[in-house]
Amino acid sequence: MESEPPFGEFVNSVFGNIVEQEETEAKFDVDECELPLIDLGHLNLGNLEHEECKRKICEASAEWGFFQIVNHGVSKEILSRIHREQVELFRQPFQIKTNEKLLNLSSGCYRWGTQTAITQKQFAWSEAFHIPLSTIFQLSEFEGLRSSLQEFAIKASDLAQQIAEILAENLGCKSTFFFKNCLPSSCYIRMNRYPACPVSSKVFGLIPHTDSDFLTVLHQDQVGGLQLQKDGKWIRVKPNPDALVINIGDLFQAWSNGVYKSLEHRVVANHEIERFSFAYFLCPSHDTVIQSCCEPSIYRKFSFREYRQQVEEDVKTTGDKVGLSRFRR
Repeated sequence: MESEPPFGEFVNSVFGNIVEQEETEAKFDVDECELPLIDLGHLNLGNLEHEECKRKICEASAEWGFFQIVNHGVSKEILSRIHREQVELFRQPFQIKTNEKLLNLSSGCYRWGTQTAITQKQFAWSEAFHIPLSTIFQLSEFEGLRSSLQEFAIKASDLAQQIAEILAENLGCKSTFFFKNCLPSSCYIRMNRYPACPVSSKVFGLIPHTDSDFLTVLHQDQVGGLQLQKDGKWIRVKPNPDALVINIGDLFQAWSNGVYKSLEHRVVANHEIERFSFAYFLCPSHDTVIQSCCEPSIYRKFSFREYRQQVEEDVKTTGDKVGLSRFRR
């Protein structure tokens, strides 16, 4: 049985026979940048180094919305193990991947492409497994993956909570908000595969978007493809084999009253090489109310459920996520 999702058949049926058309020169070749690199080991040093590290985290979150961290406490062995095991999982036959019994999880855990796409640029040439932290223990048929994801989830959760607390303190809002509202029952891990794409100049690996969470902790391989939009210009992120990527999500931008930035980002499809990544998403419960921590607020308060519903409605009707602009005062 074939493991590859029917990407070509889908885009040809919706957008015409674009897969059979001659590939043009890549349209997404942009300048490369190195994200701010922060050594979290300095948080364990003297007061001067500790405070300087916190300052760099807050500065990068405000100016970039993205930064990389090293000495983060997640071992290379865990990251390499998850990479190997997710490759094995994605090699399963497509018909088996679409069956929720594969991982003993609920329907919708496995996703591919963009069924709501209205235009070529709204189609994502990728596949993913979306795994809530509270269900990792159910991965009984993939014992190695289950064990590795549990280890990563603990480390990534501690990292995200630590960074969130630093960012909150910087705003004068030292609180237990994130510990109380962002629990394993509402956070999740997403494993991504971006297959080699024969029409890489016509579709994305992952369409331009912002993350609908507080913080994302990302591990990517060395293939590259992640790009972000800063100051109206797209730039590609140079992979760092020793670093994890941290980015601010929509909820933190709203909660910080716009101080920290949730930047639009995308993954460019690669014509020749497949790419893998996995990420942890710090999310609150659906009933959690997101309210700016200072006044006057540029966003009205809203629940996470309301935000998710608005995003889903916009994607369904327009093919795009509108996001925070829907909630500006």
